[in-house]
Amino acid sequence: METKPIGIFDSGVGGLTVAKAIAEALPNEQIIYFGDTAHLPYGDKSKESVRVYSKRITGFLLAKGCKAIVIACNTASAHAYSDLKKFYPKVPIINVVNPTVNYCCEKFDSGKIGVIATKGTIKSRIYPRKIVKKNPNLEVPQAAAPLLVPMIEEGFFNNNISQTIINSYLSTKNFKNIRALILGCTHYPLIKEEVKNYFNGDVDVIDSASVVAEFTKKLLKKEGLLSTKKKAPNLFYISDYTESFEETSKLFFGEKIDLREERIWD
Repeated sequence: METKPIGIFDSGVGGLTVAKAIAEALPNEQIIYFGDTAHLPYGDKSKESVRVYSKRITGFLLAKGCKAIVIACNTASAHAYSDLKKFYPKVPIINVVNPTVNYCCEKFDSGKIGVIATKGTIKSRIYPRKIVKKNPNLEVPQAAAPLLVPMIEEGFFNNNISQTIINSYLSTKNFKNIRALILGCTHYPLIKEEVKNYFNGDVDVIDSASVVAEFTKKLLKKEGLLSTKKKAPNLFYISDYTESFEETSKLFFGEKIDLREERIWD
């Protein structure tokens, strides 16, 4: 029986949506989460910086005994995944992009799949590149939505004003006649219903957190790494503690969690 924990990291608390989805899909697994709040957001950092941060955090999680690493950040997935795979070749490393790309390419054979994300993820063009490479019959229009992350972190959603902001981003002519929309940021599952509202339920809204959770479950089963009984409570670390993050974490994980400060950069 494999009882080692799963390590999950993000630039802040947004990746807690992924952690929550994994906790629900794999209730027998212990999770160790690390939010690099000292450096958030990763979206406006250089590729080199994101790679350095990601390597250090992965090293921290592996030192805690983690059997697999989930990169719960689209920017880190775009910039650091390949480096981490090379640096830790024996460790299963999962990013939030590839499972979502695979899901889209399996479900849709043609048409338009939209992406909303942060400026950093949109600039990387990781979703269009990967999806079109797997299926040239798919078209992948994108839109950066920079106001959504701060809006969500302030708990400002599910109201008329947030719906207006979301509608403004989604009304781009690029998204006309899309079949699906990828929520390309781990904050965005919290506004999934508002996105659905805009499309009146006619567009498949793809939540990367739930897709990644199912992918993680399948991979661990394939590798013989699934736990059959939870041996320890989940642990949550951030690199720079503030009371506001303690409050915000409840929005993303759905319950109060004990955030511990771990200054790995000192």
